[in-house]
This record gives sequence, C-alpha cells and structure tokens, in this order.
Amino acid sequence: MTGIRAAVLQAVEHTAAAHPVVGIVPTMGALHPGHASLLQAARESSDVVIASVFVNPLQFDDPTDYQLYPRQLETDMQMLTEHGVDCVFAPDLQEMYPGYPAAPLIRVSTGELGRRWEGASRPGHFDGVATVVTKLFTILAPPAAVACEAWFGQKDAEQLAVIRRLVEDLNLPVRIRSLPNVRDENGVALSSRNLRLSAADYDAACALSRALFTLAARAQAHQPLDLSQLRAQLQAAQRLDLDYLVVVDPDTMQETADDPLRQPALALIAARVGPVRLIDTMELCPGAAPTG
Repeated sequence: MTGIRAAVLQAVEHTAAAHPVVGIVPTMGALHPGHASLLQAARESSDVVIASVFVNPLQFDDPTDYQLYPRQLETDMQMLTEHGVDCVFAPDLQEMYPGYPAAPLIRVSTGELGRRWEGASRPGHFDGVATVVTKLFTILAPPAAVACEAWFGQKDAEQLAVIRRLVEDLNLPVRIRSLPNVRDENGVALSSRNLRLSAADYDAACALSRALFTLAARAQAHQPLDLSQLRAQLQAAQRLDLDYLVVVDPDTMQETADDPLRQPALALIAARVGPVRLIDTMELCPGAAPTG
C-alpha cells in the first residue's frame, strides 16, 4: 500500500493548484462508457485523479459470478490513460485482504439500509461494498488538508445510498459525487456484466429499461403506475427471471405507497437475464421528463 500512497502524495505535491482536489473513481474493471463519464467528470473537477480496479469478492454472494466477472486490466488501462488518470490502484486479492478467505475478520455493517431489495436478495452484499469502499478511501485518500471527492454511477442506486450514509456515519473526509446512468442506443443501462449476455439475452434485457421508461412516463403524466401489470409482463417474458420491481423513497429506499406519485421517487428493478443478474434504476418525477 505504501507505493500507491506515495504516488498519490507525489501527484498532489506536483499540482499547481493552491487548493488541490483529489478525485477517486472506484471500479471493478471491465470499463465501459459509463465509467468513462465518471473519469471525465473527475478529470474536469479534480487536480489529481485516482482510479481503482479491483473485483471485490466480499460483495459477491455467488462464487461463480465472482469467478466469471470480466477482468481485462490491459484494456482498462488504455481507457484510464486516455482520460488522464494520474494514479491507478489495481491490487491483487492478497494485497487487499491478506489471508483471504479467512480475512478480513472486521467488516463494515450496513444495518437495515443494507438489507433492503438488493441487500435482501444478496445477503451481505452491501456489507462487502461498504468494507471495500472504506478500505479504498483509507488507502487512497490524500492528506487531510486536501479536498477529496469520489465518483459513483446512479445505476446502483442502493449502493450510492449506502455509501453516502457510510461517509456520513463514519465521518469520512470524502465528498460523494454521482452521475446519471449511461444507456446504449436501446436504453439498456451499461454494465460490465452485459459482456456475458448473448444476443437473445440482450433482447430480453431490453424489457427492464422499457419497464422503467414506462413508469417514468406514467409518473410524468400523473397516471397510476400500475406496477402489478408491469411485473406480470416481465414475469411472463422469456429468458428473464424478475426479482423485484419497486418504487421507493430516494433517501430511505423504503417502498412508497403513492400511486399516482406526488413526490419524486426511484424505480428499482433487478432480474436474472440469461447467466447474469442485472439491475437498473430511474428517477420518477411527477410532471417531469424521465432521467437516468
């Protein structure tokens, strides 16, 4: 860890800014244009940009999913270089968790917030996320006198809520920044796991974003959301196993009872499509065009 810390300190010392800002972009690699948007935003708002590439086993409930998660560090490094990243932290498993799988013994608990929706379907997932993010912030954060920001995508809406609460509750000196989903030409949210979809699986995945856009349009028009109808359609779809489709409060992640909506909310969806689990989210704003 001393090498990356020295590199960060050196990069901060060499910046010409009177009050430098360090931007951190944590990733699990297999980078795509969604990551590129985070890297670009960090580059534009920070004097020093640090990216991490680490597939974190603590947040996987399925060992097979962990083993098959795409790993392409050489290609990732090309994107990181193109976006002017100053320091890259790509540790191996034993560097992050010496003695794994026996370690780490001490992990971060995300409590009730980490047991909703994705956390309910994948027990321990958000504890694993919070643990690795805490470690990354501890390893990569600059000296206390230097401002630090960390960038995350809004597709993982629950993850973002957990990380915001993590920073608040543990008084971590990091400002959390986020960007909306990046979607392809068919509206599918970009994900590293999309690399494992066959053509038929991809066609099935399109139904997830279509459901979210339908909800956004209904919210905009102050119409009933009719979640049960959308759930029934998805449950009848081929190659798709729906886990949940819910509309929640953006802060608490608790399901809202409003229908039609009276306040902005978040739609969350998760399903197994072919060999992979996909999630997506979209802001629902009564009287406003859909975002995310």
